[in-house]
Amino acid sequence: MRNASQISVEESRRDLSEQIKDSTKDIHMRAESTQLMLNYQKGRISLPQYKLLLCSLYEIYQALEEELDRNASHPSIAPVYFPQELARLESLERDLEHFFGAGWRKKIGVPAATQRYQQRIRQIGKEDPALLVAHAYTRYLGDLSGGQVLGKITERSLGLSGTEGLSFFRFPGVSSANRFKQLYRSRMNSIELTSEERDAMLEEAVRAFEFNIQVFDDLQKMLDLTMEMAQEPSTTKPASSSPIMQLTIGMCIGLAAFGMGFYAL
Repeated sequence: MRNASQISVEESRRDLSEQIKDSTKDIHMRAESTQLMLNYQKGRISLPQYKLLLCSLYEIYQALEEELDRNASHPSIAPVYFPQELARLESLERDLEHFFGAGWRKKIGVPAATQRYQQRIRQIGKEDPALLVAHAYTRYLGDLSGGQVLGKITERSLGLSGTEGLSFFRFPGVSSANRFKQLYRSRMNSIELTSEERDAMLEEAVRAFEFNIQVFDDLQKMLDLTMEMAQEPSTTKPASSSPIMQLTIGMCIGLAAFGMGFYAL
């Protein structure tokens, strides 16, 4: 029978990418089972919902990519730093400008869960940059995997074509998603971590999924609210004039014009 120390040594020799995949298996399934994601996967997607998601993704990737850039030379970040191949921020900016116009920055809003998510990324970027790897792995490899399926659903469901409004899903610097994911995992597995640092990385990967679930749930609540407001008499006075409420009211109007649906990990 193996003792605890033997098990610990054997576990520490396992590839980091495999450990993260195993550690996040259950919560990954939970993320895919949120109401928002289930609707998305069924093609029940509307332009207002998609636009609302893009707003949250922009805030998340702005924090992630700015912190990755700032910590690019960190020994845990450098092996998996691929800004030319993976960066999503400029793509999201193109999509948001396409949908909201030149003044899009003044027209977008995000739920509280999105703000908490980006605040966590900013925090670890300053205090423990190695943990950024867990968030980068979760986001980017998700975009190159299930995200590509969701991109096709989005294109088909919303009648979009080319790259207009779909730049987020396009990776012109990646010729083969499968080969690049193999390279990314190999680089990631080369990162040297103590057992304590590895445990912290696994915990942060689970936390990344938790943040995504919270974002999905908050977005669904906002969408439910717009539906309720759409059904109220026109004489009803809005409860708030905040940017987020104004955005959801605008989304509400759009829902009547464009039909049903959403995106995710």
